[in-house]
Amino acid sequence: MLNQDKIKKTAQNYFEKIRAVRQHIHANPELSFKEYKTSEFIQKHLKEAGISFTGGHVETGIIALIKGNNPDKKTLLLRADMDALPIQEKNEVSYKSLYPGIMHACGHDVHSACALGAALILNDLKEEWEGTVKIMFQPGEEVLPGGANLMIKGGVLENPKVDQAIALHVFPSMEAGKVGFKSGMYMASTDELYITVNGKGGHAAMPSEYINPLIIASEILLEINKRFTNSVSLKEMGGENIPTVVAFGKIEGKGATNVIPDKVEIAGTFRTMNEIWREKVHGELHKIIKTISEKYKIESSLRIEQGYPFLVNDEVLTKASISVAQNYLGKKNVEELPLRMTAEDFAFITQKVPSCFFRLGTANKNKGITSGVHTATFDIDEKALEVGMGLMAALAVNVLNSSATK
Repeated sequence: MLNQDKIKKTAQNYFEKIRAVRQHIHANPELSFKEYKTSEFIQKHLKEAGISFTGGHVETGIIALIKGNNPDKKTLLLRADMDALPIQEKNEVSYKSLYPGIMHACGHDVHSACALGAALILNDLKEEWEGTVKIMFQPGEEVLPGGANLMIKGGVLENPKVDQAIALHVFPSMEAGKVGFKSGMYMASTDELYITVNGKGGHAAMPSEYINPLIIASEILLEINKRFTNSVSLKEMGGENIPTVVAFGKIEGKGATNVIPDKVEIAGTFRTMNEIWREKVHGELHKIIKTISEKYKIESSLRIEQGYPFLVNDEVLTKASISVAQNYLGKKNVEELPLRMTAEDFAFITQKVPSCFFRLGTANKNKGITSGVHTATFDIDEKALEVGMGLMAALAVNVLNSSATK
């Protein structure tokens, strides 16, 4: 049985290499579904290590395979995402983004580096574990329809068939050296909401000749807010105790001080953790908009861009992973996490195979590394890389060397 000390030592040996990998990816960010150079860079490292892989999945995605002893026993998927965000980096570091307006502000550079590091560790130690590891470097986690979704449709979970899956994500509110887990339901589904309210424009001084879509849009927003933030209302609709967020962040009516516009456009998000309730809320939103529009004798529309499903961590796999993490890092460095209403496209994978999605602490308050993801000053304490790649490898070995088979 492969012991954790050997994995830790191998992770230490690869730390400088993986830090350089992370810094290169960070300095050369690419937006969703445009990760061509990132993909080539990762493929180069896989090739140098003698790890079998195929590229070109959803154009930039990579699938690598490492076979241990008895490779048909079980297949575990390790997943990493590669895309960056349209943010102008404000950090003054040697590896600052070289591309104006593009930045690895969500840690996908870290995810890719950790997955590559885990692959190198597992490849070096493949004589000491059983089964097969499949490493997925995916494009486009940040935008719909999600790179994981497209890679699943392209067959990433087949040939060989994936039995379980593991992924990590940076967690800037947790100190580097720590990790967090949440068994069962963890992250929300997400849908994008687009409402168009068609009124009748005109001169603001002549109210009898126009139908102001701004007033109607306001009434729609207030009614939606009342319905989905009120516990009594949620109970009446059958959504009591189901985490629910319906929020709007954009409203646009291109009028002026004395010009009433013809239409107003609104954009928002809907998050929840129950698929039956999710569908019901879609219907309720349509009903609210229809009722208010009929009241004013105008036409409005609601377009729902259905996004990622909720993310659920398999309870058996997560419990076993927590135990491995406690042994690897010490119990004080493994925390239980609360539910989150944020979303993640690894959720598509958790809906297909038993999975564990855990959080990797990246903060260092003493060094001032505390900025959240999706901010222009996000960065990490790089010792998190050693923790991330080592723990991913340890979790993989635990799954593959367990007595359970396909």
